[in-house]
Amino acid sequence: VQLQASGGGLVQPGGSLRLSCAASGSISVMGMGWHRQTPGKERESVARIWSGGSPEYLAFVKGRFTISRDNAENTVHLQMDSLKPEDTAVYYCYTRSWKGDEYWGQGTLVTVSS
Repeated sequence: VQLQASGGGLVQPGGSLRLSCAASGSISVMGMGWHRQTPGKERESVARIWSGGSPEYLAFVKGRFTISRDNAENTVHLQMDSLKPEDTAVYYCYTRSWKGDEYWGQGTLVTVSS
């Protein structure tokens, strides 16, 4: 199973970016989500969406980020609006199978700066 993330880049404060992540290979996906990490800090969960459940968000991004999932394509998107410098991080997508296996993407850098 491989995950390919895309969509990172440089954006000004207040701007928007859309991250996408596609899972390929043989997997029965239960859920998909995004974590992020900045140097010197632990990786934190940003958003996730589980089958049959409501999306869950880190409190700091709630109302600004929206996660969506295309079940047929095993793809997850993260729409990030009203970006703040504090959102600067490497964003990692992941997927969890119904058996409990987790797979991670390679990370995509998001930089929010003027």
